[in-house]
Amino acid sequence: MYSTLLLDYSKERATITLNRPEKRNAINPQMIAELQSALDEIEKKKMRVVIMGAAGSAFCAGMDLEMLSAISKQSPQENQDDSRRMAKLFRRIWSFPRPIIAAVNGHALAGGCGIATLCDFTLAVPEAQFGYTEVRIGFLPAIVSVFLTRQIGDKRARDLLLTGRKIDAKEAQQLGLVTEIVEPDKLLARAEELAEYLIDVSPGSLTRAKRLLVSAEAAGVDADLERAVLENARIRCTGDFKEGVASFLEKRKPVWKDE
Repeated sequence: MYSTLLLDYSKERATITLNRPEKRNAINPQMIAELQSALDEIEKKKMRVVIMGAAGSAFCAGMDLEMLSAISKQSPQENQDDSRRMAKLFRRIWSFPRPIIAAVNGHALAGGCGIATLCDFTLAVPEAQFGYTEVRIGFLPAIVSVFLTRQIGDKRARDLLLTGRKIDAKEAQQLGLVTEIVEPDKLLARAEELAEYLIDVSPGSLTRAKRLLVSAEAAGVDADLERAVLENARIRCTGDFKEGVASFLEKRKPVWKDE
């Protein structure tokens, strides 16, 4: 049923595994659609907890290179529709009615960093790196900024979003993006242990607690997401975005022209 991920069930726990290891689990349109479908399926089956992991050595390297190349040629309306799909996925992860545990086995960058850190709990191996690297290729971390500023505060978010720098798991934990650092050989076991702990508590209380946390921010998040979608779509039509993508694919230093 799924080609970019695996979906498994064990009693009251669902496990989503991003499964494009040859592409470092990079995000493409099919993965976005399949993640939405998987979350819908999990909710219908009334699973109590979700673990989100990844195959291979990376958690998610961000947007797929083929997708990056394609969107630089899309129409403004296509870019807006595409941006809205990504915003919808991020919001779905953030507001999912059951706890989601991210088991980050390697690098989580750009959109992949968003997926990893929007989960309720983020477990990471010491070697994992995190970063919102969009500005380095003339892109804009618009959608993730809506959530990041709420997670770690304006000043810290500015540091990560404006520099596009990568941080290790230790710094990510200090900033509040990572819940716990776990050795690689214990990562999945720790995620399953946490899942069992959450399964043991009142399901009604968990659902109500998540609903309360989401409802307190929902109106502001939705308004900010709409602005972010429009900005995300607009920058895709700029010369710097096209130059950034081209230089990235050609493995050369970009020559910026926009102001």
